[in-house]
Amino acid sequence: MTKNINDLRQENELINLFCTLAEIPSPSGEEDKVAQKIVEILQKSNVDAKPDDFGNVRAKVKATDNSKKPLALSAHMDVVGDASAVNIRVSEDGKFIETDKKRTLGSDDKVGDAAAIYLAMHLAKHPEIKHGGLELIFTKDEEQNMTGIHNVKFDEIDSEYVLVLDADKLGQIQISGASYTNGTLKVEAFKGGHSGIDIGDKTRVNAVKLIAELINEIPQGEYKRDEYGTVTSINIGCVIGGGVEPPIQRAVQKGIEAESYIEYTADNCLTNIINTKAMAKYSIRSSEEANENQLIEDIKNIVEKFNEKYAGLAKAEFVAKSKMKAFEKSDDETIQKICVQACDNIGIKGDVSSFHAGAETHIYAHEKNKNGQILKPYLLGLADIYNMHSANEMVDIESFLKGYEFLKETFMIFNK
Repeated sequence: MTKNINDLRQENELINLFCTLAEIPSPSGEEDKVAQKIVEILQKSNVDAKPDDFGNVRAKVKATDNSKKPLALSAHMDVVGDASAVNIRVSEDGKFIETDKKRTLGSDDKVGDAAAIYLAMHLAKHPEIKHGGLELIFTKDEEQNMTGIHNVKFDEIDSEYVLVLDADKLGQIQISGASYTNGTLKVEAFKGGHSGIDIGDKTRVNAVKLIAELINEIPQGEYKRDEYGTVTSINIGCVIGGGVEPPIQRAVQKGIEAESYIEYTADNCLTNIINTKAMAKYSIRSSEEANENQLIEDIKNIVEKFNEKYAGLAKAEFVAKSKMKAFEKSDDETIQKICVQACDNIGIKGDVSSFHAGAETHIYAHEKNKNGQILKPYLLGLADIYNMHSANEMVDIESFLKGYEFLKETFMIFNK
């Protein structure tokens, strides 16, 4: 017979802690109630915890052996979802924690929150465990604007290593992550005209045709790959140009459904002009800054040759603007090796990889602690989470229990 959620909560403190946090809705910018609960739980366990000036929560378990180094754990308190009730249950097969399918569960990142808190509680109960201290950082607004992590007082952190508990598969040990850079390609033709009367005039070139030529030359997709996965990639997001302004204006005025914008604009754009302007937007991601710079340089060389070819007729420009710097792999493999050993010790597979997206690791990696050391973050997976950010979101129960073991074992090996 499948256990109900209340039975499961009574049997397991970690599961109960997770459910307690998950039941508190905390969309980005509305984390105060879950922050208060985290402080309350930790203080009841004699762990020093308090909110900072921004509303992040900072906590610390004091070292029991000052010859050892401290370790920091980081997780975010906000979730994708709204402020509606979170009704939690066990799936029919008894393997997953889920909701009633009316909203998100918030396992991203309350799995990380609960595991970090539970480890702190364990250490507070067992002062005989020799360790160099545990720091906890719970941030606001990770899902939208990352204002929480940007307002962390990094110069108050003792630890050199930070485990960010925010990956979505058990045993993930992610050692680098990609940057996020916007690229804008613009083409301007100097002379437009009538698509009939002026079509034979060789001095009137079409900006849309020209940008297509450039797009064909600029790389698309994976630009570099290594043993850990994609290192650098480029993706074209949109192309726009020509006589599109009138139909776009009409679409807005008419209240055309957003999903019909493309078809409506194409069907109603002006085809009787030789276009003078065109644009394309790109995203560039890379876990190696030097390789990203090489890609951007390659693109600019393509544009330079284009401008030489069409001198006097048209001009192109490519501008790259960094939105998030890369989280680059550290030469220090201490934590990577410890995490792999921890996985081996508890009988799960450690998956060392790079991830081609952004996370709070990217911010930590460019900051220094109170001792002036550059922080060394890692993104860890403590549970198998499925259908994240949707009403069908589920957490595999057994994987979560194993994930806590993984975290605890990592801490114990770190303090040997």
